[in-house]
Amino acid sequence: MRIYTRTGDKGKTSIIGGRVDKDDTRVEAYGTIDEVNCFVGQAITELDTEIFKDVLDDLEKIQHELFDCGGDLANVSEKRELKLQKESIDYLEKRIDEFISESPELERFILPGGTKPSASIHIARTVTRRAERLVVKLLKADSKTSELALQYLNRLSDYFFALARVINHRLNVKDVEYLRSAKVFREGKRNDEK
Repeated sequence: MRIYTRTGDKGKTSIIGGRVDKDDTRVEAYGTIDEVNCFVGQAITELDTEIFKDVLDDLEKIQHELFDCGGDLANVSEKRELKLQKESIDYLEKRIDEFISESPELERFILPGGTKPSASIHIARTVTRRAERLVVKLLKADSKTSELALQYLNRLSDYFFALARVINHRLNVKDVEYLRSAKVFREGKRNDEK
């Protein structure tokens, strides 16, 4: 199998239903989702299979959904069929609530880090936020872009925040609060409601 085609040597790339410049916002968006997927893969290699069985199952599921999300964004065909489904967002919300219940109460912003896998998940969270911003930009330019992708990325970044805290908690490492943070979280108030 040959992986190079030479068709992109002049700065263009194929998407489903056309060709665009490699610096097109659409390509930036799904390329950034690919970055997220790589950091998720890195975190998977760092997590203990006994302590984090449930999380590892989640992360593999998320890796497939990230491929779905990227594929949906790369699809401009008239016969567009979206792979990402709302059930994926519902599942993330359920898991976020479970992780928040499992973690110590939080009032202030925290510094990313603690343990190696938590740090990897924080990186995935911030890259997900960048992908989300790119999808917002894409939606402004092309209203046919899937809004479900935007909702999924928004919820996924919240999931990663909650997961990073659970990882530290299960490994008995305290999150470090940002020293100059005001109290920004209230009991019963989710991160996406602030």
